[in-house]
Amino acid sequence: MRSPRPQPTKTRLLARIPWRDVIDALAFGTWSAMLFRYWLGGKLLLLLHPNYAWLSNLAAVVLLLLVALILFRIVKKMFSSPQKPGSASGMDMDAAHVTLMPPSISSALLLGVAVFGLIYTPQAFGSETAIQRGISDTLTLTRAQPQRFVRAAPAEERTIIDWIRLVNVYPEPDAYVGEAVNVEGFVIHPEGWPQGYIMVSRFVLTCCAADAYPVGLPVKLTESSRNAYPVDSWLRVGGEMMSETLEGRRQLVIGPTNIKKIATPDNPYEY
Repeated sequence: MRSPRPQPTKTRLLARIPWRDVIDALAFGTWSAMLFRYWLGGKLLLLLHPNYAWLSNLAAVVLLLLVALILFRIVKKMFSSPQKPGSASGMDMDAAHVTLMPPSISSALLLGVAVFGLIYTPQAFGSETAIQRGISDTLTLTRAQPQRFVRAAPAEERTIIDWIRLVNVYPEPDAYVGEAVNVEGFVIHPEGWPQGYIMVSRFVLTCCAADAYPVGLPVKLTESSRNAYPVDSWLRVGGEMMSETLEGRRQLVIGPTNIKKIATPDNPYEY
């Protein structure tokens, strides 16, 4: 009778571990965990437009399946019988690939980036980023260019970006004087503005956070100083539109009748 094949010892199993595959599994698994964290934790919309969120979610699932496939391959290699040197199945099939750096280093870099993304918590952009990206230019030009002039929503239901688009199409501030306004945004104290003015702003996402740009509307304070409304705090401002001269030109300005401090929205962006 044929004697039973001896089972691999623990030492032999450790020697057969394909460490490169293990690093790949760790890298892909960490990336998948990071994407799942953003998806299930509600942070994905701080990084991506909702229209593209499904791509990230799909990538999280595909990476998880890829990790399962790699783990299956690792177990198969560990418990399979050794191949004869020079045999087709025993040769390293990855030797034919040409890379700019060793595969192990590439996987380690992917793993490092994924670990950073896993421990990092995305934050919504604030006033500092808005000023850096040109908040002062958003009153006359936005990148979301409408094709025609349509008052689709009642005045009190328009968002900040709706107002900016209207002014973009018909840039005459006096045409909107007296219309009701009710908008939400974070506070900016633009340099050079009088103490009685603040700006409420929102970031607009067209694809992802990298191309987000700010839009905003000035608010004329009647009684309190702008120091009562700290930078980056969120406000709901209700009132009427009026026309004022700021920075040497006529602009649409909110004359508030009600200013309420609110919590930062779960999704602080406009689209």
